[in-house]
Amino acid sequence: MDYRKLFFVDQGQRFRLKDQDPDSSPGLDSKAEGEAALAAAGEQLTHLQRLLYAEKKHGLLIVLQGMDAAGKDGSIRRAFTAFHPLGVIATSFKVPTLEEMAHDFLWRVHPHAPARGSIAIFNRSHYEDFLVNRAHRRLDDQAADLRLEQIRNFEALLAQNGVVILKFFLHISKEEQLARFKKRLRDPESNWKIEESDYTERLFWADYMSAYEEALAATSLPSAPWYVVPADRKWFRDAALMQITVEALKALDMKFPEPTVDLADIERKYHTAVLEQDNKG
Repeated sequence: MDYRKLFFVDQGQRFRLKDQDPDSSPGLDSKAEGEAALAAAGEQLTHLQRLLYAEKKHGLLIVLQGMDAAGKDGSIRRAFTAFHPLGVIATSFKVPTLEEMAHDFLWRVHPHAPARGSIAIFNRSHYEDFLVNRAHRRLDDQAADLRLEQIRNFEALLAQNGVVILKFFLHISKEEQLARFKKRLRDPESNWKIEESDYTERLFWADYMSAYEEALAATSLPSAPWYVVPADRKWFRDAALMQITVEALKALDMKFPEPTVDLADIERKYHTAVLEQDNKG
């Protein structure tokens, strides 16, 4: 199943998140099938990362957004575990510091964009400024449109400089969020994750859905696509994320670069080194 096509948000098209089933798992009928798909995609991701690093023509930016407990941390652990850690930098964007608030909202984000040959994963992102303020009605329509235009321009700059951008909205139901909150509350090893804001922000659920619908419809472009991924089933969420990432990287048609040395000369030097070692032995 082509999840890139199925979950892609068309820019300018008005869509409703309530029409997207967060508990669906199209193309995969069981957790076992999901795990198998995850493993197969993982092998491909490992190879594609090597190509990305060797070719150094592109960087990869993965943006993960979603409500609290949607699985952003879990996706990084599970869906992208196939990446070599030395080639990946994951950044979590929390509430802005005083220094960050003294600058424009993109100031804290741009330094974390990926270099060519590397991968960056954003746990929350440059969309937080828009989403939080829009959900709490601190942005009027004019200010909201300006923020979204600035985001489009920022992402266009990255894309024009070789960055492949994949943006995922991890779509969970309000019921599933509460079930995950309960699990955190009952598990002593997960208590540290609990924050007051989990429950205060939940009161603004409808406002957040509206803000997400507005942001996704305004900023989903072929060069910076948004995908709405059903996330109630963790195994499906992870398999879909990996498949979309695999297909996006495969579309680059990357090749290992030609060697910069004379291989015949290096071959001779290798055999000379072998003979010297054998003679010493």
